Amino acid sequence: MHKQISSPQNVAIKRLLQLQEKSRNRKKEGVFVVEGIRETGLAIKGGFSIQELYFCAELFPAEEISSLTENAGFQPDIVEISSEVYKKIAYRSSTEGIIAVFKSKNTPLDDLKFSSEKPLILVAEAPEKPGNIGALLRTADAAKVDAVLIANPKTDLFNPNIIRSSVGCVFTNNVATGSTAEIISFLQRQNINIYAAALQSSKTYSEINFTESTAIVVGTEATGLSEEWLKNSTQNIIIPMSGEIDSMNVSVAAGILIFEAKRQRNFRI
Repeated sequence: MHKQISSPQNVAIKRLLQLQEKSRNRKKEGVFVVEGIRETGLAIKGGFSIQELYFCAELFPAEEISSLTENAGFQPDIVEISSEVYKKIAYRSSTEGIIAVFKSKNTPLDDLKFSSEKPLILVAEAPEKPGNIGALLRTADAAKVDAVLIANPKTDLFNPNIIRSSVGCVFTNNVATGSTAEIISFLQRQNINIYAAALQSSKTYSEINFTESTAIVVGTEATGLSEEWLKNSTQNIIIPMSGEIDSMNVSVAAGILIFEAKRQRNFRI
């Protein structure tokens, strides 16, 4: 028999809202919140440990819970919530009545394992907008890169806006975080070429050989990459532009560069 909560003022519901809204609460408890069936399934598949599962029976039948959690390793605490409670804690009115709490994982660089002898890595320095981070993770998933590294992150990876905008791809990618200096040192130790997207001393991206071990590094649209990347890059690269402005959305730029690397590696779309 599972628990039931019908009041939005319940202490457990107030805690859930705090976990969604405040990074420090997520860090303190070592957990994060996931909304939606697909995202919950991807988190379980990605090896994250589900602790609690809240469901609205009007949207998600109780008998389907076992099929959602069958690969979770153990049964989480299951709580049925009223539609009133669900409306209070759900970001999206269109989601399917599922909200889950998962245990966080650390994302250190030294834990990264590459399945390829010549890995292809996407690095993003100090991305600020969750929507951009989500789009980068979706691009990385589509291209099946070996890893995504976030340098100098401005928010924790398990921010609900990142989970939502990445449609769960934060769980499907091999992700690690670190400072710019730590990531540069890691790439150099692994003998991975660094190709920094920057205007200075750059070559057109299509001239570059991306078939060796490669890290493609992108910065923010506002400030670009820090000087540290430019000093340590194997080669700075540029996407030629024919319009009036000289920049494009960071996730679009990353997509162009990553899929050129995949094309060179005989990827077939």
